[in-house]
Amino acid sequence: MVVTATARSRQETGTAHSFDVEEVRRDFPGLHQEVHGHPLVYLDNAASAQKPQSVLDALLSIYRDDYANVHRGVHTLSQRATDRYEAARETCRRSLGASRHEECVFVRGATEGINLVAHSFARPRLQPGDEVLVTQMEHHSNLVPWQMVCRQAKAKLRWIPLLEDGSLDLDRYRSLLSERTKMIALVHISNALGTINPIREICRLAREKGVPVLVDGAQAAPHSKIDVEDLGCDFYVISGHKVFGPTGIGVLWGRHELLSAMPPYQGGGEMITNVTMESSDFHVPPHRFEAGTPHIAGAVGLAAALEYVSRVGWEAIAQHEHRLLTAATRRLAAIDGVELVGTAPDKAAVVSFTVQGVHPHDIGTILDHEGVAVRAGHHCAQPIADHYGVAATTRASFAFYNTLDEVERLGRGIETVLDMFGDPNP
Repeated sequence: MVVTATARSRQETGTAHSFDVEEVRRDFPGLHQEVHGHPLVYLDNAASAQKPQSVLDALLSIYRDDYANVHRGVHTLSQRATDRYEAARETCRRSLGASRHEECVFVRGATEGINLVAHSFARPRLQPGDEVLVTQMEHHSNLVPWQMVCRQAKAKLRWIPLLEDGSLDLDRYRSLLSERTKMIALVHISNALGTINPIREICRLAREKGVPVLVDGAQAAPHSKIDVEDLGCDFYVISGHKVFGPTGIGVLWGRHELLSAMPPYQGGGEMITNVTMESSDFHVPPHRFEAGTPHIAGAVGLAAALEYVSRVGWEAIAQHEHRLLTAATRRLAAIDGVELVGTAPDKAAVVSFTVQGVHPHDIGTILDHEGVAVRAGHHCAQPIADHYGVAATTRASFAFYNTLDEVERLGRGIETVLDMFGDPNP
C-alpha cells in the first residue's frame, strides 16, 4: 500500500478521521493548476473525480515493479502481480461490506456490471409479460440495458416516477410492485439531481415479494460508506473513476448464490476450468465473469483509492460535503434568474440548475473561462430533463476536496454569465 505524505501524517498522529480540506487538497496534484489564467475550480466530480497521489503512485508501482499477467504464471513477477490483484479484490470486499471476496467481480465500470446482470442473470429468467422495474431518474447505463433485455424477452419495463422535488414516488413504487415484477434496478444517488434514494426500504419491500434488486452505486461510492448486506440488495455496482480511482475499472458485487447460478457473460481465457474442441467447463465466480487479461493496474489503483477515502473518514467527508451543498444551494438560490432543479430533502452534494435565457452550454463555456469546471447537458439522464420540461441543465457536483471559497467562485461566475446576457428581470 502506497501512502501519501499527508495521509501518513494523519495516521502517525492518530487523527486519521480529522478533516482539513487544505491538507486533503495537497494529496490531489490535478487540482493545482490554472485554466484560462484562473486557479482551477473542479466541480465536475459526478462525471469523474480527480486522483490522489496515492492512486498515481500505486499505478506507477504496479507497472514499474510488479507487472506481469496474473493467475497464469509460476514466476515471481506473475505471483506478485496476482497477489496485488487479489489483495485489491479483498479491499473492495471490505469497502462494500461484502461477506466473501468471491462476490466481487472486476468489470470495466458500473455500466458493464449492469449489463452483466441484465444479460446473464435477468434475461434467462424473463418471460413474456414479466416486468422489470426501474426509476425515472436512472442514468442511461441503468436504463438502456433493461430496455434491451425486456425487448428481447417480450417483458415490460415499468418505472417509478419522480415527485416534483426530485425524490421518488414511493406510493407509486408500492403499487407497481407485483407478482409480475421479476427485477428491480435503481440508482442509489442520482447523478443529475443528487437525490439519495431510500434503498433499505425499497429492498425490504422487494424481499417481501421475492424480487431481486440491483443498485447502481456509481454516485454513492464517492460520498458514503457502502454496506451491501445492510442495504439488503442483491447486486451493487461501482465505477473506479468516480471514487477517485482509475478509469476502465469497477466492481460488481452479487450474492454468491446468485453469481454461482449465472452463466458467463463473455468467453475467453481464465474463465474456464477445461476446454475441448466441443465444449468448455466454466470457473466459479468471480473468475467466471473475468474473461481474458483483466485491468490489473486498474484494480490496484481502485484499491488505493478506496483505502485513501477510508483513511480520510466517511463521517468527515459527509459533514464537509453537506456544508458545501448547503452553501451552494443558498448561494445559487439567491441569484435572480437561477432556478434549482431537484430539491429533495435527502441529497448528495450535487446542484443542478438553469439560468433564465441562457443555454447551459453557454453557461459551461463562460464558467470555464473563469476557471470553473461544471457539466452542461442532460447528464445521460434524459428522462429527468423531460420530467422537468428542460432540454438540459448545468450541474455543479462537489467532492470532499472542494472548498467554500470555490462555492463562492461558482456563484460569482454565474453572476458574470448574467451580466453578459443581461438582467433576466429588467
